[in-house]
Amino acid sequence: MKINQLCWNPTKLWQFIGIKQDLNPQLVLAFGDRYLISDPIRFKELKSFYPNAQIVMASTSGEIQGSNVTDGTIVVSALEFTKTKIKVAKSNIQDSNDTYECGKSLGKELIADDLAHILIIADGHKVNGSELVSGMNLNNSLHIPITGGLAGDGDRFEKTLVGINEIPSEGNVVAIGFYGNNLKVGFGNKGGWDPFGPERIVTKSERNILYELDNQPVLQLYKNYLGSLAAELPGSALLFPLSLHLPDSDEILVRTVLSINENNQSMTFAGNIPKGARVQLMKANFDKLIDGANSAASISLKMSGDCKPEFALFISCVGRKLVLSHRVVEEVEDAVGILGANTAVLGFYSYGEISPLISNARCELHNQTMTITTYSEC
Repeated sequence: MKINQLCWNPTKLWQFIGIKQDLNPQLVLAFGDRYLISDPIRFKELKSFYPNAQIVMASTSGEIQGSNVTDGTIVVSALEFTKTKIKVAKSNIQDSNDTYECGKSLGKELIADDLAHILIIADGHKVNGSELVSGMNLNNSLHIPITGGLAGDGDRFEKTLVGINEIPSEGNVVAIGFYGNNLKVGFGNKGGWDPFGPERIVTKSERNILYELDNQPVLQLYKNYLGSLAAELPGSALLFPLSLHLPDSDEILVRTVLSINENNQSMTFAGNIPKGARVQLMKANFDKLIDGANSAASISLKMSGDCKPEFALFISCVGRKLVLSHRVVEEVEDAVGILGANTAVLGFYSYGEISPLISNARCELHNQTMTITTYSEC
């Protein structure tokens, strides 16, 4: 595998990071601020650099490249595989208004005997992440690892953009299939939040819209906990995600808020919250958040075995970035240190992360985690 790393910012424009290799990449990943990546000039420039590549672009809540965390930039990795083939598929949720069917059709389009991995980059505002992964899992009886994330929009929560070989736009879901026996994929996913307060029962919900906990309006409940921070909703709700214990399951997931509705006192989350589930508010533990990123890196590295990672994709939740503030770079630096200096790193802060919890398991939507996917060709 050969890799070029590039970065664009308003003062220095395009710069290559490290050694610029002569390569003909099959895949280019570009993540950046919504206002920057929606500029047609940026896409045209990338296309001129790599005319034969599949170019995937997505908006972020912060960019990751190497050990650095930035805002107001575009970070890029151009990947040339020597033994692996790729295939891309795209769907727009606005065409069918059914995220589950969107995931189902994308999975069906990519499935093949030699499929090794699927990477998903999806709109983080219009797409229901839980429904998307449920649809993707339907055709994945062999438990091919599916990882990825939902695009971000800083802490604005206005709209998110994703595109493949075009200027990115709203509602898109891009899935990339990786094929062949020589690709080694590792993945790890960890959080680091502490639950607090009483456990509550979901008494009224509809998919990812939560109306009531213990027969009380959920928005009012959140406002009671937030106090003066209630004026900063929905962004301030990222400081207090929900621990979700699914009915008839030992599985615990985390859900984070996307938007609120003052009229009906509801809150819309990045993933489904089924009626009857048990939930509990969570708060940040700074050291545990950073330890969680370390654990994600260690797990993905262990899965790589003797094939040391050549490229790593970091997708971390915007809530972690807001909480860690000036310490946010620590979670990236520590994770990069575990993977090693020879691993090229790219990533972004997201509105949701996608990964199996363990090897050979179905993929799930996560919130408030650091999710790391590693790639190497052996």
